[in-house]
Amino acid sequence: MAADSYAFVNLKPGTGKSTSSVFFATALHEAGDDPLLVDADKGKTSVRWDELAAGLGFPVVSKPSRNLHTTLPDMARRHGSLVCDVPQVEDHAAIARSALRFCDTWILPLAPSGPEVDRMLADDVLEEFLADTQGLRRSPADVVVLLNRTNTTRATKTGPDAEVREVLTERGFHVLSTQVPHVDAVYRQTFGTRVRAIGPYQRVLKEIKARRAT
Repeated sequence: MAADSYAFVNLKPGTGKSTSSVFFATALHEAGDDPLLVDADKGKTSVRWDELAAGLGFPVVSKPSRNLHTTLPDMARRHGSLVCDVPQVEDHAAIARSALRFCDTWILPLAPSGPEVDRMLADDVLEEFLADTQGLRRSPADVVVLLNRTNTTRATKTGPDAEVREVLTERGFHVLSTQVPHVDAVYRQTFGTRVRAIGPYQRVLKEIKARRAT
C-alpha cells in the first residue's frame, strides 16, 4: 500500500508552510503513521528546526531537488507517510512542481486577510501552476486550503475568516473547516523545540484523511 503523501505549498513565502509541515508531521507521528518530513526548500527551515530541537521524533531530510517526483517514491516506501515542505512557487517553480507531481494531497496554508489572499491569487499564477501540474499526474491530487493565524479554530459564519472562505470557494478551492488560530507562543515561538500536535493539526489530519477515504 502506498504511503500517504502531503505537500505544503503556496505562491509566496511567509504563509506558514514550514510551521504547518512540522506540526502536521508531528500529528502523523503521534497517530503512529511513521512520517518522513522532506524539506524541499533551500532555506532549510524544517531541517534547522529539527537540528535545534535535537530531533523532532521522526526523520527530517533536506531535498531541494527538481527531480523529487523520481526520488520521493523510494523514500516514501520506507515510511508510513511523507510530508513535503515545498518552497514558494514564485521563486522555485521547478522544485515545487516536482514535489507536487508525487504528493497526493496539496495543502495551501493562508492567513485570512485581504492582502494574503491577493498575494496568493495574484495574476492567476498559482492557479495556473496547480492546473498545469495536475496535468502531469496520473491522477488528480486533492487540493485544500488551510486557514491559519485565525481568530477561531472553527469556520465562522461572519467576519474575515468567512469572507476569505467565500472568495476562495468561488475560485474553486476547497477550504478545510479546521482553522489554525493565531497563537505565537504555540506556533512561531516553538521554532527549534520539539513540539506536540495540539488540537488544530490533529483535526486537520483527521479531516484530510476523511476526504481521502471518500
